[in-house]
Amino acid sequence: MDLNFSPEEAAFRQEVREFLRVKLPGDISRKVLEHRRLVKDDYVRWQKILFEQGWIATGWPVEHGGTGWSPIQRYIFEEESAAAGAPRLTPFGLHMVGPVIIAFGSEAQKKQYLPRILSSEDWWCQGYSEPGSGSDLASLKTRAERQGDHYIVNGQKTWNTHGQWADMCFCLVRTSSGGKKQEGISFLLIDMHSPGITVRPIITLDGEHEVNEVWFENVKVPAQNLIGEEGRGWSYAKFLLSHERTGIAGVGNSKRELQLLKHIASQEQAGGRALIEDPLFRDRIAQVEIDLMALEITCLRVAAADRDGKAPGPEASILKIKGTEIQQELTELMMEAVGPYALPHLPMAWGDHWIGAKVGPEYAAPLAARYLNYRKTSIYGGSNEIQRNIIAQMVLGL
Repeated sequence: MDLNFSPEEAAFRQEVREFLRVKLPGDISRKVLEHRRLVKDDYVRWQKILFEQGWIATGWPVEHGGTGWSPIQRYIFEEESAAAGAPRLTPFGLHMVGPVIIAFGSEAQKKQYLPRILSSEDWWCQGYSEPGSGSDLASLKTRAERQGDHYIVNGQKTWNTHGQWADMCFCLVRTSSGGKKQEGISFLLIDMHSPGITVRPIITLDGEHEVNEVWFENVKVPAQNLIGEEGRGWSYAKFLLSHERTGIAGVGNSKRELQLLKHIASQEQAGGRALIEDPLFRDRIAQVEIDLMALEITCLRVAAADRDGKAPGPEASILKIKGTEIQQELTELMMEAVGPYALPHLPMAWGDHWIGAKVGPEYAAPLAARYLNYRKTSIYGGSNEIQRNIIAQMVLGL
């Protein structure tokens, strides 16, 4: 297996870099690089720029508006975008429900939803987890009862990311209670503006309104919004999660954050000594860099296999576990590096001017909030404990 980049791929990297240099709005990249809070308009503005370039759906088939890029080209694009400070593309439409609609949706559904995902006209959210049904997702209780040409949906979803901005929700619902619990689950597309939907914010430890609980009370959903067959939702969900878990690895973002960590650790502390001169702290930086290098090679191996038509199996779980552990370690090391200057992490510290800027380096103020926010990465997309079970089953046969 040759993991070196070809001359064509190297030329593609230069093309991406030049595009980002010219087209990526400076105010957005500064927010990303300085760990400032992004709003919906920041994401949409950038996605519309990519849409106009024809670079928005990097993993979709060309006939549905995709770029036709190879897995290696997609990897290069994500790495360069992260280095330049581009926002990560919101995954729910482009990387999650879009591929499901392409693979299992009707022609009418493809015609209706795919163009609106590409243009960012529709903002999507995910309706999977419920209170008591997170890692054991198959135990979900939200029900959808068929009544003629529509379903009536009742129940609750939680940890719903950006549902306060969403136009549509792809939702797992229980349409049958007989047989195995996985066999009674269906996959519905629900208009978030429908009567009977209530979105309630969950404010996380970093002061962010990123996630929500969503209540469905006698919500009427057209039967034509059912993806595929009734009772096959679990299969479609597993297909979707394999896409999500591979993308969670976030190698490009972690490489960028590693460089910031080295910069922070190289700054002189009280007494004129930089933290990176401490052998114990330097060893921790070296260990996370080694882990990141190994993760990058694994990602490239998965990309090369994908190029050869091999879908990721347990590799998706491996990437998810190690990628999120590295992300968490980087946030922890950065917060430790700035010490008490990371303290102002409450909502009033966010914005164009940091409270922390008056008592320490400006980059320090958001680091505690980022540390707290990244505690979630080992849980979402299927907890890392569940991923280890998947690896044990698929690799060891346990």
